[in-house]
Amino acid sequence: MRGYFAIGVERISKPMNMGSLMRSAHAFGASFFFAVAPDTAIRETRHSDTADSGKHLPLYLYESIDELTLPRGCALVGVELTDDAVVLPSFHHPSAAAYIFGPERGSLSEETRSRCAHMVKIPTKFCVNVGVAGAIVMYDRLLSRGGFARRPLNPRAEGEAPSRHVRGGQRVRGARPPEVG
Repeated sequence: MRGYFAIGVERISKPMNMGSLMRSAHAFGASFFFAVAPDTAIRETRHSDTADSGKHLPLYLYESIDELTLPRGCALVGVELTDDAVVLPSFHHPSAAAYIFGPERGSLSEETRSRCAHMVKIPTKFCVNVGVAGAIVMYDRLLSRGGFARRPLNPRAEGEAPSRHVRGGQRVRGARPPEVG
C-alpha cells in the first residue's frame, strides 16, 4: 500500500483509551501517533498498550492545535459524528493522511475542525469509544487502499484474485519523450 497515515487525539483524558488506540495504530502500520493537549498521564497508557507501541511508533505531543506540524502534503482528517461530515464508506482516503479524534466526552475543538482538510463520520447511531473508532477508520483505510480483491456479490461465489501490479517502463522526469519515426 502506497502512502502513509498517522493517528492523533485531541484532549483525550483516559490513558486506557489512548493506549488502545496507540496499539491499534501500531498494528495497522501507522507512521506516527500524535496527541494535542492530552489530559492524561502518557506513561499510564502501557496498561492497555500491550504491544509497547511507544518503542516502535513515534509519539508527538503538542500543547495546542496551533503547534501541530504535519509533513508537506499530509491532509488532516477530523473524525466526528456531525451532519456535514462525509460517511466513512464513501470517503476517499488521501494517500498521506493524519486522522484526529476528539475527546471521550466531547467533540473536536472549533480550531481543530477549521484545520481539517476533511471531516468524516462513522455511520453509527451514536458515538463509539475512541479506540474502537480509530480501529474502524484504520480498517476502512486498509480495505480501500490496500489493493485487495473485490468481495463476491454472492456468498457462495469464490472471491476474485487481486489484480497484479503492472509496472510501466522507465520514466525520467523532465526528459523529452523518445522520437518516433
